[in-house]
Amino acid sequence: MLIAGCAVVVGGACSVALLTVRHPDTKPTGRTAGTATAAVTRTDLAQQEKADGKLGFAGSYTVAASSALPFASSSAGTRGAQPDGGKDTGGSGTLTALPTVGQVIKRGHRVYGVDGKSVTLWYGSVPFWRQLKTGVTDGADVKELEQNLKALGYGSGLTVDEHFTDATAEAVKRWQEALGVTQTGRFGRGDVVVEPSAIRVTKVSGVLGGSPSGNVLEATGTDRVVKVDLKADKASLAKKGAAVQVQMPGGTATTGYVSDVGTVATAPDNSGNSPGGGGDQQPGSGTEKATVPVQVTLDKPTQAGKLDQAPVTVLFTSTEHKGVLAVPVTALLATVEGTYAVRVVDADGATRLVAVELGLFADNKVEVSGSGLHEGMKVQVPSQ
Repeated sequence: MLIAGCAVVVGGACSVALLTVRHPDTKPTGRTAGTATAAVTRTDLAQQEKADGKLGFAGSYTVAASSALPFASSSAGTRGAQPDGGKDTGGSGTLTALPTVGQVIKRGHRVYGVDGKSVTLWYGSVPFWRQLKTGVTDGADVKELEQNLKALGYGSGLTVDEHFTDATAEAVKRWQEALGVTQTGRFGRGDVVVEPSAIRVTKVSGVLGGSPSGNVLEATGTDRVVKVDLKADKASLAKKGAAVQVQMPGGTATTGYVSDVGTVATAPDNSGNSPGGGGDQQPGSGTEKATVPVQVTLDKPTQAGKLDQAPVTVLFTSTEHKGVLAVPVTALLATVEGTYAVRVVDADGATRLVAVELGLFADNKVEVSGSGLHEGMKVQVPSQ
């Protein structure tokens, strides 16, 4: 019977050399020259699909200066303070401090300065929209104020809730004292910048000596992520929480997980593809090129170094078989009948053919099953 030695590659061609061998049921034969051996292993195999991605940072934030001057309620005459929690009106002021591009700013650290006063970063999701003081109505902004005071170490004896108490006012005073401003126990809406977490400055729009109006800076979060525009017909590959591999620039690899999957597919704008901009569908355009945004968070962010906007390749698992027997694909022998076999090497060095059924291909290995095949067996492979 004729069989062919074949290095099988999923989706690829195979160079075949015909060999004359005995049928698997015949007596053992001697070892073939020019071969080595490899073990039959029990392992997990995963089939992967590649997608292009871009390394960056999570989140995108624009920091705008408040129309209320920081600590206006702490200044002489409580400039800008309105009765019973009304909004501060503020004044023009002067930018006296700005961060640098690339700087990472954490909670309690200065984002920018106005009139010599530091406007620091606090964490939260509720913008401060009014002056907070004893007697103000309850609200989520009060709770956010107390959460930050507690996190920064000024909340001794403070109960975090939505009620502004005397204990809240005392905590505000301790914070104001540390900043070097008048301790009034009142908190103004321009006193801090609120973002969900630490930020990394990407652009500074403000000018020292200028007015603190409009956008002062742009920033991202600090979590290292990879953003992938995954083809819509491949969106099922991206399952939130699923593990992925990331091939970094320079050939190194790291791991991560799918942290966010968009729910809206976006197609290219094809308005210019037809006369008059009518947007008629062209071959290979429109829905055929629609993509879904996918975000991957790295397990070990330090492995990304300082790279930003660098191209990477993300490997998504499409199929996975656990605890299967596998051999190197180069161990496969394809028969002219369309079946496959491996040449097993017994303990005494003699060889015999064992017919196998093929399963999943991955990582230059192939899942195999067959009568008498078990973990630890040795099979022939071409020598290096």
